[in-house]
Amino acid sequence: MDLQRKQQVSMRGASVREISRDALLEQVTKERELRSYNRRVAASALFIQRVWRRYNMAKKVAMKLRREWDIQVSEDAEVLNCTWVSNTLLRPFLFFITYSSTLYQKPQVTDDKCMLKCFKILLKSINLADPEKNFCALALGTPEEKSAWLYQSCKLFSICSYVLSKCNYSSGFKDTVLLTAICMRLMIALTDIKTWKNIKTASASDGAIATRSLIITISNRSSGLYCCMRSYIMKLPVSADKQYKIVQIDDLVMVTASAITLAVRPFQVAGPQIDEKLLLHQLNTNQKFFQDIKDAAEQFCIFLLTIPWFKERIPGALLPALRHPTVLFPCLKVLLISKDEIFSEMANLDKIKESNVGPVPSAAWALGNIMSLVTEHDSECTDSGRFLECLDYKLYLHAVCCISEFLLPCLEMVRDTKKYNDKETTADDISKEATQSNFLKKEEYSEDLSMSLVNLIKPVQQQWHLIRLLAVVKKNDMTIGESHSSVQSSCLELLDIVFFYSHMLRIYSLLNLASGSLPVLNVLAFTPGFLLELWEGLEGSLMSQGSTMSSSTEQKDISHVSLQKGALEEKERRSVKDSGNKWVNVLQKFTGKSTLDTDIHSSDRGSLFSETFGTTDQHSVDNWDVESLRRGPQGISKGASCMLYLFCTTYAHLLLVLDDTEFYEKQVPFSLEQQRKISAMLNTAVYNGFIYNGQYDKILMDSAVRCLHLLYERDCRHRFCPPSLWTAPASKNRPPVAAAARAHEALSNALRSGDALTSQSMGSVINTIPHVFPFEERVQMFREFIKSDKESRRMAGEIAGPGPGSVEIAIRRDHIIEDGFRQLNSLGSKLKSCINVSFVNEYGLPEAGLDYGGLFKEFLTDIAKAAFNPDYGLFSQTSTSERLLIPHPVAGLLDKNIHMIEFLGRLVGKALYEGILLDYSFSLVFVQKLLGRYSFIDELSGLDPELYRNLMYVKHYDGDVKDLSLDFTVTEESLGKRVVTELKPGGANLIVTNENKLQYVHAIADYKLNRQVFPLANAFYRGLVDLILPSWLRLFNASEFNQCHLQLLSGGEHDFDIDDLKNNTRYTGGYSEGSRTIKLFWEVVRGFEPKERCMLLKFVTSCSRAPLLGFKHLQPSFTIHKVACDVPLWAVIGGQDVDRLPSASTCYNTLKLPTYKRQNTLRNKLLYAISSNAGFELS
Repeated sequence: MDLQRKQQVSMRGASVREISRDALLEQVTKERELRSYNRRVAASALFIQRVWRRYNMAKKVAMKLRREWDIQVSEDAEVLNCTWVSNTLLRPFLFFITYSSTLYQKPQVTDDKCMLKCFKILLKSINLADPEKNFCALALGTPEEKSAWLYQSCKLFSICSYVLSKCNYSSGFKDTVLLTAICMRLMIALTDIKTWKNIKTASASDGAIATRSLIITISNRSSGLYCCMRSYIMKLPVSADKQYKIVQIDDLVMVTASAITLAVRPFQVAGPQIDEKLLLHQLNTNQKFFQDIKDAAEQFCIFLLTIPWFKERIPGALLPALRHPTVLFPCLKVLLISKDEIFSEMANLDKIKESNVGPVPSAAWALGNIMSLVTEHDSECTDSGRFLECLDYKLYLHAVCCISEFLLPCLEMVRDTKKYNDKETTADDISKEATQSNFLKKEEYSEDLSMSLVNLIKPVQQQWHLIRLLAVVKKNDMTIGESHSSVQSSCLELLDIVFFYSHMLRIYSLLNLASGSLPVLNVLAFTPGFLLELWEGLEGSLMSQGSTMSSSTEQKDISHVSLQKGALEEKERRSVKDSGNKWVNVLQKFTGKSTLDTDIHSSDRGSLFSETFGTTDQHSVDNWDVESLRRGPQGISKGASCMLYLFCTTYAHLLLVLDDTEFYEKQVPFSLEQQRKISAMLNTAVYNGFIYNGQYDKILMDSAVRCLHLLYERDCRHRFCPPSLWTAPASKNRPPVAAAARAHEALSNALRSGDALTSQSMGSVINTIPHVFPFEERVQMFREFIKSDKESRRMAGEIAGPGPGSVEIAIRRDHIIEDGFRQLNSLGSKLKSCINVSFVNEYGLPEAGLDYGGLFKEFLTDIAKAAFNPDYGLFSQTSTSERLLIPHPVAGLLDKNIHMIEFLGRLVGKALYEGILLDYSFSLVFVQKLLGRYSFIDELSGLDPELYRNLMYVKHYDGDVKDLSLDFTVTEESLGKRVVTELKPGGANLIVTNENKLQYVHAIADYKLNRQVFPLANAFYRGLVDLILPSWLRLFNASEFNQCHLQLLSGGEHDFDIDDLKNNTRYTGGYSEGSRTIKLFWEVVRGFEPKERCMLLKFVTSCSRAPLLGFKHLQPSFTIHKVACDVPLWAVIGGQDVDRLPSASTCYNTLKLPTYKRQNTLRNKLLYAISSNAGFELS
């Protein structure tokens, strides 16, 4: 109660009850707000009244002035003098015309008549020679008259500009066209002192000052002149030759010519006769001259250069005025200086629907218009074209690069928005036909705009453009310091060209929806000497900074061996070499290498295919680690980084078409020594780019990685680099295998969850360039991944070993494929679980024995042997000597076979998952598909050598390819029928010629290596990744995966190191290394043929090949267990020896060997046992 009383306030005169303090304050606040609101309402009402009274009064005055003006002008038309024009004609006219435009947002019909009458009188006055009657005489009079003349002229310009902006020739209003033409004549007359008839020599300077002041005034943004010009030009037809039925083309040209004249007039304020050679010097040194034209140049860039198809809308006769150096150079110069303000205004234009066309940013049109103005070219011919005379090439390239840096983020945003909209459209599943039709039309319109813009910048994809720029660089180098050079370029450098084309590549990839940056890449890759110029620049800036790579070091890494090629292979190589002379001469022309340069390296090429690389020491490893790149691309300058990007992108494109003959024998465009340096540079840059900075330049890294992969895969196919080169960057700071595996798993998990920010640098290295780790370490990583996966499954409660819950299957040995497919294919990823196998003999009875892993290994090896047998029909063998396996093309015709191949992929995944070695080898082409990699033409030699030789013959054919009667089809035998497949749409009617033979060769190779193999390889891949993650497979290249002396799938060669097996063998049951039977055993094994040794290994371990990294890694270890037998001692020298046969426990890799006394007996019994293939029923 006391608390309630304290919160109460006693109010004098309150007769009902007391209120609280808070309620009182709230009431007072509301009353104050109400009084404030009432005051604002009253003030607003007064303001509205004043505005309304003013409007009414102004309206009455304007109407009165209009009537009086019409009467007075009609009566006093003959009384024409400059004072009357200024006071009687213009002052009231400007008032009621300006008022009418403000009131109705546009002049009315009656205003058009008044303007026609007024402007005709003005033109008549200006054309009079009598100073008393000429309106422009006021510009030469007293200061008050000059001020009045300038003010009224600016107002007239505003009105005429507005009329120009509303002029539309397609509307068909002849009066509007006539008015616009008179307006343009008036504007030209006011700004051109030559049209003033009253000017005398003495007063010419005053007239020039007056017109200069007027031009500078109207070129300001506030005048709106350039904005009105933009509105007018945007309505012109894109084709300058297009004519309208209503308006004659003469009117179109006259008005347009006047508008262009007014647009360029501010650039002539310093005098029309300024020396073009001194123009840029004036811009750089004369501050007043620069300020006079700065506003006009900014408006020119913002409002005119951003007009879509600007050049195409202007008649050809007017283009020289726009291309004149006094106009173009100041615009480019101001663009570089005031880029922030200009780009901000361009961005604002994109937000105005009337000013923007489609999704293409205004800056993109500015880029295209600048390039179309500074070049003259034939769109159909790539070799004809030229730049403007006296062009400052450096200024031109810098301006384009400046726009590109602003434009690229805009284009990327448009691309990302389009992708998002596409996803939303797919998710919403548009059902209404009208909506879908509108969406498709919008997409087509956007693509048409993008292609139109690409056509504007088409000189970039023409070779003459780059050749001219390179010629200017060389000329500048030769004439440096000479003042009489005819090319006014401020020292154009190769780096300027590099920046320019780097931006163009990215812009083309975003704009050119059809072929991306391919047209520009073709120019860069096949322009004579350009790649060599880039490499020399990179080598000078990167390789010379502390790098000690030298030919002497390479000789330590390279050991030459004698040529051991067969006569047939040597004959084939020479044939290919001779037939390739013409093509290599073309490539030498493209790359700038002379025939002399090619001959210099001929001695190296003779022994090229016999080069092998030995082991290297730490010193040689250090020499392949480029010191300047040890901090990655982030540690080099912006120029070197851009040059590296352009080099990688261009060279990667060229590597796609270089065959092995050109790369290894002809050595174009680079010698093998240069190729090794390039590989070392890219290897170091990519590795350190991932290691030292997670926020790397993605575009640069992607291009470097792509080029590095192409070089590495070529080296894997035919070595030209020492092994130490690829592992050099990680030789000193390589983490332990377990830590690297954890980093890789963390990256994989982050990518699967879509969280790219948590990606670790080491994980990126392993995922992208695993070759920096030695092969043995990558194998250990692979096993770490599987070990971690098994542990995760065990933690999740899945059955990982024998016992209740494991999968039980019964297999008939004579139906092993069918039974395995029926019982295991439906398991999918559950095939990772333990599989217990029981074999059924030919009588339908279960075979003796319990499966603790050995029977499943036997089942896996036997089913693989049967399914991959070419006689079964799913796989065939290549025609090479290795007889490697590849899916049979006919197998894809039946759905059952597709499912069977998918099942075989799961079995291979199970073998990899369990570490079971299998007896088969795949073709490299097939393995590459499993690794997600594209195959190129040179890999066809490992699949079909005859077809490869024929394609090389076509590629290097000296005559007319039409004589070979080829077309873009391929004919094959399928199920007894001839099937013709077109390599491209309409290929049957497309004849192979010298111009398209390169396309034909690569189309055939692509069909055989990729298109034909992909469906079957994809089915195999689907089964494989049920058990093995793709990121695990990418640790290895195709050669490591399935070829040479270390194979991931198949273990070692078809023989093994006996000493390695002996050193890693365990003895149990009483045997030791010194036991007599053990000594006899190893003597017998050494006497076996390689095939017999493999049979012994399969008998014990269920696989005929050695473990990948040697018997040290065989789990469980190879064991020989003693089986004691009662045999007399004299059996050593004669009599009855042990009659029992050896047996094996494959699940424990154990050979149960009786105590034989004689070597001959041991050999015979062992051979019988390993040849019987009777399983546990061996007696």
